[in-house]
Amino acid sequence: MAAGLEHSLKELRRELTQVSLPLPLPDAAATVTTARKVSGQLGDYVLPRLANLEAPLLAVVGGSTGAGKSTLVNSLLARVVTRPGVLRPTTKSPVLVYHPGDEHWFDDDRILAGLTRTRAQSDTPTALQLVSEPSLPLGLALLDAPDIDSVVSTNRALADTLLAAADLWLFVTSAARYSDAVPWDFLTAAADRAVAMAVVLNRVPPEAVTIVPADLRRMMDERGLAQVPEFVIPETTTDAAGLLPDAVVAELRAWLAALATDANERRAVVAQTLDGAIGNVVQKVQAVALAIDDQVNAATTLGEDATAAYQEAARVVAAQVSDGSLLRGEVLSRWHEYVGTSEFSKAIDAKVSWLKDKLSGLFRTQPQAGAQVQLAAGSGLEALLTEAGDAAAERAADVWGSSPAGRDLITSHPELARSSTHYQDAVARTIREWQSDVLELVASEGKTKRNTARIAAAGVNGIGAALMLFIFANTGGLTGAEVGVAGGTTVLAQKLLESIFGDTAVRTLAQTARDDLAARVQGLLAGELARFTVVLDGLGLDTRQPRRLRKITEAIKELRREHELGSGGRGPNELPPQDELLSITAPIRLEPEDDDIVDAELVEDDPIVIDLDATDLTEITDVPAPQSPEDDEDGEPA
Repeated sequence: MAAGLEHSLKELRRELTQVSLPLPLPDAAATVTTARKVSGQLGDYVLPRLANLEAPLLAVVGGSTGAGKSTLVNSLLARVVTRPGVLRPTTKSPVLVYHPGDEHWFDDDRILAGLTRTRAQSDTPTALQLVSEPSLPLGLALLDAPDIDSVVSTNRALADTLLAAADLWLFVTSAARYSDAVPWDFLTAAADRAVAMAVVLNRVPPEAVTIVPADLRRMMDERGLAQVPEFVIPETTTDAAGLLPDAVVAELRAWLAALATDANERRAVVAQTLDGAIGNVVQKVQAVALAIDDQVNAATTLGEDATAAYQEAARVVAAQVSDGSLLRGEVLSRWHEYVGTSEFSKAIDAKVSWLKDKLSGLFRTQPQAGAQVQLAAGSGLEALLTEAGDAAAERAADVWGSSPAGRDLITSHPELARSSTHYQDAVARTIREWQSDVLELVASEGKTKRNTARIAAAGVNGIGAALMLFIFANTGGLTGAEVGVAGGTTVLAQKLLESIFGDTAVRTLAQTARDDLAARVQGLLAGELARFTVVLDGLGLDTRQPRRLRKITEAIKELRREHELGSGGRGPNELPPQDELLSITAPIRLEPEDDDIVDAELVEDDPIVIDLDATDLTEITDVPAPQSPEDDEDGEPA
């Protein structure tokens, strides 16, 4: 079962690394950060821990700037292993302390693969200093993390990463800063994830020892942390090595040691945190999937808006091609020349009833003028298409620019607000090709008739021009005298065509030519619309990713229930009570070995060694008397 859960989590991690939210929608940047953090937690903690449930318990010591984290870690171990800083920020790179027998768990990249292992002290945030410490019990490791509220953003990010990789949070705050907002943000997030944790209230003045701890407990209870143990360390002086008196950390030391030595309790802590982490991952992935949906929907809307603009352009062209708008100006003038002005007027008055008998004589004087009619009609059509394309581009760009999702796209692609540089040439070419096809259509239809002579007399160009004018049949776009003139023009063109091909063939020819023109206009405008869709495609949105994420998370939820990671018997944030653990006489042993050498810059000459009796935590031997106060990492007395 664990194998199936591990496979689904790995699949989820791969998906999360590919999440992209390119549109500047609300919370898009934050959601990308969430996806990266969740992916990182899967790689840094969830997957390694799931594959190694028996690995040592990793307790990450985190907290605010100057809370005394490093001093606390050193004091728990009774020697300096992590150097407190005097200047802010203090701890720059994390320090991982473990028992020598647990070294194989940490000397590779099983956890925190993004950090470089080193045995030497380092100030590099990407370095993880490894310290082997025989005084720690097997099964427990302590990690001193950078400040969660560091002024250096990389330190804050690293602290966040380290806390996400913890089995147990040992959260350190001080009497002066326990109510700060940043620590509570972390503690609330921990409660949401059901992370196992304990809170250490450090540097409590004697006069506040009954007030501040009680107030902290009240705040914890109000935020769902009622079951979280609280340890209070009074304000005191440190010894020459910068260590706290053993008596003030003995309770916390024993509590940690009991966790490490009780395999059942250790597994319960690991199970609680791991199950909480997986549940939190599932919850956050749902939000990521919704954010991708929003991106896809926004991109779809942008595509629909651009499409609507060009569909409107196609509608305008179709309407003006057929409403008689093109039967004016140069077109009418050239048509008059083609048919002869006087005969043209007679045609209107006599309703062209005589046309069939007079065709040859009517066109004999101007057989080449049909080409001029065709040219004039093409020019009018070209102007119409050019204007429609320009208007569509401007309309689509305006709509995009008015929305948060499209504003940046238009800013990045200002050329979308106008037709492409080759659009006008494409329009001219499209019209020429259409007119050429109309002439071929006329010629092809004429070959099957016995009126070849009549076509020859009028000219293929003239007949083709008549067919084009007939397509521009309706007169809804004209007013006043233009209606009568254009109407007469259309009727004359229709009668001319019917006299050659017959009325049924003329309707077929006109429909074929009209459909051909509509298809070419659609293709022309679709080419312009493609500029917008190319920009949207360039966003790289995976429209199927939300469905995949939801499918994976549903599988994880089912496997999580079956696997029962959280079956350790305790609820969220329920560690064993302090009095229960303190009844287990298994304190952290401090047994230095001869070859246990700490880097010279970390240890004073003649380091102090503290031995604790295994059966009595209160009997401490060889503990020097408190010396003058030493500055700890924030430059203030401990």
